[in-house]
Amino acid sequence: MKSRQLGNSKLEVSAIGFGCMGLSFPNAPVKEEAVKLLHSAYELGINFFDTAQAYDNNEELLGEALAPFRKKVVIATKFGFKDGNFQLGLDSHPQAIRFTAEASLKKLKTDYIDLFYQHRVDPNIPVEDVAGTVKELIQEGKVRHFGMCEANEQTIRKAHAVLPVTALQSEYSMFYREPEKEIIPLLEELGIGLVPFSPLGKGFLTGTINAGTEFDKTDARTISPRFNKENREANQILVNLVVSVAKDNNATPAQIALAWLLAKKPFIVPIPGTTKLQRLQENVLGANISVSNDKLKKINEELKKIKISGDRYPKHIQDKIGK
Repeated sequence: MKSRQLGNSKLEVSAIGFGCMGLSFPNAPVKEEAVKLLHSAYELGINFFDTAQAYDNNEELLGEALAPFRKKVVIATKFGFKDGNFQLGLDSHPQAIRFTAEASLKKLKTDYIDLFYQHRVDPNIPVEDVAGTVKELIQEGKVRHFGMCEANEQTIRKAHAVLPVTALQSEYSMFYREPEKEIIPLLEELGIGLVPFSPLGKGFLTGTINAGTEFDKTDARTISPRFNKENREANQILVNLVVSVAKDNNATPAQIALAWLLAKKPFIVPIPGTTKLQRLQENVLGANISVSNDKLKKINEELKKIKISGDRYPKHIQDKIGK
């Protein structure tokens, strides 16, 4: 697989990474199968793996699975929630950052974290203090690069002035294009990479979900306004577009969704997640699909005509995660 550089940093990663959160939540594969999947990802050319303190036992899983080739992979993890629990709210106090870093190093069975993200901006802690703490961890050799998640323009600038931000992780896909307004131009200006999570629109862009889809009660999408029946029906026009482009290019909708992201900017590295080998193989092939400027322009013109219905998160979750 081709590699990409995250902004102006010297951090090179595979053009497509692996979002590992789904390997530790309901309906996840058993540990042995999860380890096999991670090994398959590496064998297919993926060297960029994303986890977090808040993803249950995910760091321990990666620590065990990636140990045989630790020095050949880039591991990103995150800090920023009280005791690593979404439900308890935000906590980016310097001492909490340090505690999380030490815990993550132990769980990941490593002596350095390649990319350490602030999981969500904590309004109670100056971002300059957050960046300063990570800077100290870098000086101590425990962290190599600093990242942020879903931060706004002003916050990114403040942090970047203290410590260069290597990457911003944010939801970005054909299903959620908000970063195009201010964030992507800012990242290009400052030389910061963009790592889109949910690049397949939480599965919506794969063409396998419609208004009649019944989600398991443990599925997180059941609480997302964007995934209620009415909004799925209203947003089907987007899926129809992706399916049409996929047919014209002899590809799958998921591959087109990923290829579109890769064609947007050279510093974009999506991190789709999956629990199935078949989907992993499909995603990897998305990195080989070339979207010409003319095709990209036509797709973007069609996207401008489509208004997406529904919020990403219900209000009570937005309040807890600060977004």
